[in-house]
Amino acid sequence: MEFTLNGQARSFRGDPDLGLLCYLREVAGLLSPKDGCSGEGVCGCCTVLVDGTARLSCRMKLREVEGKSVTTLEGLPATEQDAFADAFVLKGGVQCGYCTPGIVVKASALLAKHPQPTRQQVVDSLGTNICRCTGYQKVVDSILCAGEALRAGRPVPAGTATGRVGSSLAKYTGREAVLGRRVFVADMREPGMLHGALCFSEHPRARVLSIDPSAALQVPGVVKVLTATDIPGQRVVGMIFRDWPLMVTPGEETRYIGDVLAAVAAETEAAAREAAARIRVTYEVLPPVTDAFEALEPGAPWLTEKGNVLSVSEVAVGDAERALAESAFVVRDRYITQRIEHAYLEMEATLARPWKKDGETGVELFDCGQGVYEDRRQVAELLGLPERRVRVVQVQNGGGFGGKEDLSTQGHAALLCWHTGRPVRLCLTRAESIRMHPKRHPIVMDYALGCDREGRLTALVATLHSDSGAYASVGMKVIERAVAHAAGAYFVPNVAVKGTAVITNNVPCGAMRGFGVNQSCFAMESCVDELCRMGGFDRWRFRWENALTEGRSTATGQVLRGGVGVRACLEALEPRFRAAKFAGLAAGIKNTGIGCGMPDVGRARVVVEAPDRVVVHHGWCEMGQGVYTMAIQALVEETGLDPACVQVEVDTDAEVAAGMTTASRGTSLLGHAVRAAGQKLRDDLAASGGLGPLVGRAYEGEWVCDWTTKVGHAPPPGREVATHYSYGYAAQLVELDEGGRITRVTAAHDAGRIMNPVLFEGQIEGSIHMGLGYALSEELPSVGGWPSTFRLGELGLLRARDMPPVDVIGVEVPDPNGPYGAKGVGEIGLVPTAPAVANALCAFDGIRRTSLPLRDPRLLGRKPKAAGTPP
Repeated sequence: MEFTLNGQARSFRGDPDLGLLCYLREVAGLLSPKDGCSGEGVCGCCTVLVDGTARLSCRMKLREVEGKSVTTLEGLPATEQDAFADAFVLKGGVQCGYCTPGIVVKASALLAKHPQPTRQQVVDSLGTNICRCTGYQKVVDSILCAGEALRAGRPVPAGTATGRVGSSLAKYTGREAVLGRRVFVADMREPGMLHGALCFSEHPRARVLSIDPSAALQVPGVVKVLTATDIPGQRVVGMIFRDWPLMVTPGEETRYIGDVLAAVAAETEAAAREAAARIRVTYEVLPPVTDAFEALEPGAPWLTEKGNVLSVSEVAVGDAERALAESAFVVRDRYITQRIEHAYLEMEATLARPWKKDGETGVELFDCGQGVYEDRRQVAELLGLPERRVRVVQVQNGGGFGGKEDLSTQGHAALLCWHTGRPVRLCLTRAESIRMHPKRHPIVMDYALGCDREGRLTALVATLHSDSGAYASVGMKVIERAVAHAAGAYFVPNVAVKGTAVITNNVPCGAMRGFGVNQSCFAMESCVDELCRMGGFDRWRFRWENALTEGRSTATGQVLRGGVGVRACLEALEPRFRAAKFAGLAAGIKNTGIGCGMPDVGRARVVVEAPDRVVVHHGWCEMGQGVYTMAIQALVEETGLDPACVQVEVDTDAEVAAGMTTASRGTSLLGHAVRAAGQKLRDDLAASGGLGPLVGRAYEGEWVCDWTTKVGHAPPPGREVATHYSYGYAAQLVELDEGGRITRVTAAHDAGRIMNPVLFEGQIEGSIHMGLGYALSEELPSVGGWPSTFRLGELGLLRARDMPPVDVIGVEVPDPNGPYGAKGVGEIGLVPTAPAVANALCAFDGIRRTSLPLRDPRLLGRKPKAAGTPP
């Protein structure tokens, strides 16, 4: 077959049915086309041009391009590449960057046909592309900006950011990400590299009787097949509870369909996968426990040695039952939220290779997880090694949203590398990712909320049950957050809330953006609107009067001492609320991932490596949210350095330990630590006159938060309740037109101090995209312990055409504890979204919905399906 690739003649004499994406990546070595959906053809990450037309390379065979011209992003003219790279960075159209090269190629095809496209034409052109980070608005802005520059024959205007806190410094390595030049783990290659594959349980609950790898070992190219007996160290791991086996051993019960029974290393990925499929496992199949309430019944099988209750969290303030009985108005209802998939575009992958340091043999991992030091600890335990012999290098990942906290491929890749003595790369398919990693918790919430005749909230009594699935993950902390935030952004003087996390044989549930607070906010805000209806109260005024302020306490009894921006957010929305005919309002609060009585430490090391190069070492994961950029801005703020000379590295060999990158913790912990290190460097700069005399010096920064108290427990003597270090606050307004379609979302968010306006807006817009999906369409039901689908295209993700305009209003009420007054914004962004949508729909048609997703096509401007039409 003869064809042209990026302007060069190519000849191929292999299998004509080889996938074009596979050829481009594995044969031609072009890495800008990405695999985000394992050949479904629904994500657009693999988009290329074939004779100038945008095509999905994952859906094409090589024979289809015979005699044609194929162009990847690498083959676009340099001026065009520059225009797109500069525009996406300037306008904030790139976050994690995994989907961006495919979007750029699609935009190139559009601009070739329509050099001056309308905004709607750009939106329509993105129909086959998914972006999970941005919410599409800034992607469209970026394409229009690039098109304008190309038409005018001039560069995209350079940004004017100083790099200091408060300026829109360009996203760190954003330009490389746009052009597909920043590598992800699946892009990495090593000489002599083997490929890994996993053998998963065929049943959600079964006793494993035997595992026979003999047929797998006969597959040509197979080097090693490992089972649980090959684990030299601690076989069972976990972030909080050690309950999750790397591999299940004969005689044990499987707990869910993502349990791993064996791991294969082979010369090719195809051989590894064929071998994994040939492993013969015999089972004694047992009935799975898949309903959380049935799991709590007295006769239910125990799935753990301690039963099926993972944890119980409670808060009690005042006499809630009595206050509720004396309330003038009380609303009681059951609210149900669904399990959903994170749907990050980059699937889990790890590259492990042999490593030596100080004469000791170990393993080096290139990791796309969310916490390299936590991953190091668990991998070292698995291998029976001291942590110094395991090195983990953070590779900026293609989205996480909490779903990459738990170990997935890291342990198996490390084990295969350890036993073979060769590099091993293990990548999951989309179906395997959905099968294996934890999801957002479905929670059933029974709420009773009361107020007096003047509209003052009096009491909240609530009971919550979450399905945490097969293993602990962080399920106990998710239900704890749901309980602690059960009263939302309001002062309720009497509170009694109890939450129970339940073990089942469903796919585990763990961390996901919002961390349990989305669920309780949906219940609370729905109840608030119902109280307004019952008492004839103005919905905005009711919220403003009951909002948390300085001196008022949260559901845990914590009295807020400063930086409370709920009312400021509501005030920003009032004019639009008054002007709207059909509108839904919701407020939100979300802690900044530090607290609950757990001491937390932020660390950073700033090293002057050359007169024009300074490196910031820390332990936090960059997954699109901008924590690396924030670290640079904090350093520039303290030192006045040119941001162009600052680099960022996350590598456990630097020994700058940190916890998991969740809940906007990085902004606070890393911000404080870099600030402390930067102040030391600033003093030396003043004395030395520049970086040159300081080459080789390192500056340590550390910040400790050790004064929070446990949820539901009395504080130590002499201290007051302080369950959380800091909170973010928000209010959102959803407007509908006469047909019930969402026409606009306005989001007012109190960030304390907006570190980077473009990145701040991007975080909120992306959060709202995810929140709208949560409200409208996303769901991953479990049937008999099996997810209803393993396909990305069937998860209900919203496309560009589904997104209404989003207006972000930045509110700055400085936090007394945050660096520069900053609060986290990564999670609070979608906390109020679903209840705001539900309240808008109720305002439109008078019907109160109590479960998610709402699945009302009118909200997206679509016609209702005919009766009897399957969903």
